[in-house]
Amino acid sequence: MTADSQAAGSRLRDVDAEQRLAVDGTEVARYVLRPDLDPRHGPRPYLHPVRTRAGTPVTDALPADHVWHLGVSLAVQDVDGANLWGGRTYVRGTGYTWRDDHGVIAHTGWRERAADRLDHDLEWRDRHGRTLLREHRRITATPAGADAWWLDLSGTLTSATGADVHLGSPATNGRSGGAGYGGFFWRAVADGQPQVRTADAAGEEAVNGSAAPWLALSASAPGGGAYTLVFTGLGPGDRWFVRTAMYPGVCVAYAFDRPAVVAAGRPRHNRHRVLVADGHLDPADFAARVDAAVLR
Repeated sequence: MTADSQAAGSRLRDVDAEQRLAVDGTEVARYVLRPDLDPRHGPRPYLHPVRTRAGTPVTDALPADHVWHLGVSLAVQDVDGANLWGGRTYVRGTGYTWRDDHGVIAHTGWRERAADRLDHDLEWRDRHGRTLLREHRRITATPAGADAWWLDLSGTLTSATGADVHLGSPATNGRSGGAGYGGFFWRAVADGQPQVRTADAAGEEAVNGSAAPWLALSASAPGGGAYTLVFTGLGPGDRWFVRTAMYPGVCVAYAFDRPAVVAAGRPRHNRHRVLVADGHLDPADFAARVDAAVLR
């Protein structure tokens, strides 16, 4: 291979490794396709940094407290016994334990790429490389006024084993305290503790485990810049998993208090939409925006 062809191949890998999303010509997110990570950190595609239209960062990745938190991603700690979340696995009767059970969620091919949308196929594999689930994922970025935009991530999960595939969480494996995380997870970044609320409740304890139609998190990024995130997209049986005191994070939890199943021959469809807005919006404002988006 010549030096020129080696350089061209390197550029191709670099381009394919990180994609960018833009709204009206302004970059609002980067999509890391093939992160070079320790297997224990749950390698998977993720969005980071995600920013408001004014440029305020609203995601964190590889934080010291939970290194396997990767911006915005889909991840589940127990997929038929494979840890596709990262970190220690919660074992009933034992607690969190480091195990050699980490798999990977891998990009396998593009369907479409444009400035405002990314459409591709993925495989959810166990530590032996066996494919448990196949996924078709589409990510889009659309404007929502001069001060906001919508991130839309839709995915279809299909069993690749010929049998039902079970999705679990620390909660379904015996951990108490509402630790039902795993699904569409957003690790936010905040200077101080963020505020979180639904239409009829406020605070981490009140909203964790709820099934409200939307959930809003308001915070300020380190170094300045107020922002609000409004999450929608709970599917049947899903619940909100929320943390604000320990770290800022919101998850559409697929197995909050009972295992979920991707049945053989019956795909699971997920659609998660998040309003990314500058400033601390008041509840009437973001509720109206959610209503308007639903009617579109």
